[in-house]
Amino acid sequence: MVRRPGKGYRYGRWRGGPDPLAAPYDLGNAVDEIGDSVLAGSGVREALRELLRRGTEGRRGLDELRRSVRDRLRQARTAGRMDGTLQEVRELLDRALEAERRDLFPDPDDMARLQEAELDALPEDTAGAVRALKDYDWRSAEAREAYEQIQDLLRREVLDSSFASMKQALENAGEQDMQAVKDMVADLSQLIDAHNRGEDTDERFSEFMEKHGQFFPDDPQSVEELIDSLARRAAAQERMMAGLSPEQRAELSELMAQTMADMGLASEMAHLGDALRQARPDLPWGQRGQVPDGEQALGLGDATSAVAELADLEALSSQLSQGYAGASLADIDEELLERALGRPAVDDLAALRQMERELERQGYLNRSDGRLELSPKAVRRLGATALRRVFAKLDATGRGEHDVADAGAAGELTGSSREWRFGDEQPLDVVRTVRNAVLRTAGGPRSAHGVRIAVEDFEVVETERRTGAAVALLVDLSYSMALRGTWGAAKSTAMALHSLVTTRFPQDAIQIIGFSSTAQVLRPETLAELSVDTLQGTNLQHGLMLARRFLARHRDAEPVVLVVTDGEPTAHLEDDGTPFFCWPPMPETIARTVAELERVARGGATVNVFALDPDPGLIHFVHDLTQRAGGRVFQPDAERLGEYVVADYLRTRRGRRAR
Repeated sequence: MVRRPGKGYRYGRWRGGPDPLAAPYDLGNAVDEIGDSVLAGSGVREALRELLRRGTEGRRGLDELRRSVRDRLRQARTAGRMDGTLQEVRELLDRALEAERRDLFPDPDDMARLQEAELDALPEDTAGAVRALKDYDWRSAEAREAYEQIQDLLRREVLDSSFASMKQALENAGEQDMQAVKDMVADLSQLIDAHNRGEDTDERFSEFMEKHGQFFPDDPQSVEELIDSLARRAAAQERMMAGLSPEQRAELSELMAQTMADMGLASEMAHLGDALRQARPDLPWGQRGQVPDGEQALGLGDATSAVAELADLEALSSQLSQGYAGASLADIDEELLERALGRPAVDDLAALRQMERELERQGYLNRSDGRLELSPKAVRRLGATALRRVFAKLDATGRGEHDVADAGAAGELTGSSREWRFGDEQPLDVVRTVRNAVLRTAGGPRSAHGVRIAVEDFEVVETERRTGAAVALLVDLSYSMALRGTWGAAKSTAMALHSLVTTRFPQDAIQIIGFSSTAQVLRPETLAELSVDTLQGTNLQHGLMLARRFLARHRDAEPVVLVVTDGEPTAHLEDDGTPFFCWPPMPETIARTVAELERVARGGATVNVFALDPDPGLIHFVHDLTQRAGGRVFQPDAERLGEYVVADYLRTRRGRRAR
């Protein structure tokens, strides 16, 4: 929106950054997937990491990206052999020697015989032979040309191994071109030395690129980018040399040293290598790693490039694995990823980073003392999702409003109204309230402020009263729940029931109680991340004791007790409050549990049990238990536990009064 003097406003496309009216990033599915993993027993950090590995909403995850990188890595390993330069030098040397001997053979002169003897006495290794022929007076023009090709090849390959694309730049190079290279190396060493000393090198870098930019086709934009490129290549060169056989390495090293000395660059290149090591000490200098091993012979520069690519792919694969301490998505190098897999891979990574960022920004994940936790907002979302999944399986009928014909605080409108009384929560009847005020003030003087409403004018609409329910859900926390794979289903069921009660039936009260060696009241915020208790014991007696205390605080509500367990009681509280465990169950444990159940039943509660193990001993016990409390036994599969519990709550909450 732009203000135009004298002409009002002009509206157009928003250009001030992200659209402030855009819909927020949709994290629903991501939160649900994290919740499923957490409910199954994973930590929040592990659940988030697993989601990032899988990907979401049509975007590739880290695992798929890494598989693609590993495929590229396998292809790069077959790029070729690394002894191509050495092989080419040998072939040129053999051609030169053959041509020279061919010209010397018909000559009867003794000098020809001496030259033949000199050729016969050449060292067997290629580097030694090339060095020995440095001052040889070639008789054959073809031989001289082949030897000069060796010198030119080595100059270009040696420089190409340190500076990418130098081989093409120096093809048919003259003295002036070689002097330009020397000047570049000298200026480069000075630039990196200044950087290592901590000096401001921005201006010096600009002058360097203006003078020597033709040697760097990748066009680095800063001294840091320049050093990164050169240092990675220098480390790859060392890695390439380490991958050769000892004989090949010795020959190639000698050839490279001779060439550097002939060009007058030996000391400068050695100094440059030391400066690069100092600037990037974290690179794998001198370490032996993967090297290409294909059929095609690679020149020294191409072999260095291939090894550098392998190193980059290995580093990228490690970054994508996130398998090291302190790993984060920020570690993944976008430039490497784009070079390996293209721009779509970078877009997939950006989507994962945005999802991780938005989970915290929108308040679904909290960081506390270095730990990643689900926020209350996320817990509410998980409960609502669990409930939605349950209702997707349930028949929509018979969900139990258990109305009674009383005026009350909630329910359907009856069509009548009454005067307001202190404490009423019914909605106001606005029409009748205003009418009462008008009638009350009709005979008096008119007010300039309209009709004034007094307390006695208020009327509220009447509703059919609905009885509330007090629901105690007892969930077994013993270790056997995790061993049987039912713990995740039990947590999901508890969260679904809590969501149903607090959102659909706010007049009801609910308490979730977990029991193992002892019992405890569980808050929804901690339930999702709660782990099973490794202590032995199934103390149903203590759980029923807590349920009885909860129901006693809601005497006007319909009492509902639901028990989810996979084993007989094996623990109870002694008279002094200490837990006692014994397997098989002792008669005292059974007796104390039954006694506590009867106390709950005398309060009017119906106790229904959901047995998750078909063990005959458990089934016999819970049948006997529920008969004493007028309840029922259900034997659902873990996948249908939520459906059974929610449906039973909806049926039970109708209450005896409604029947």
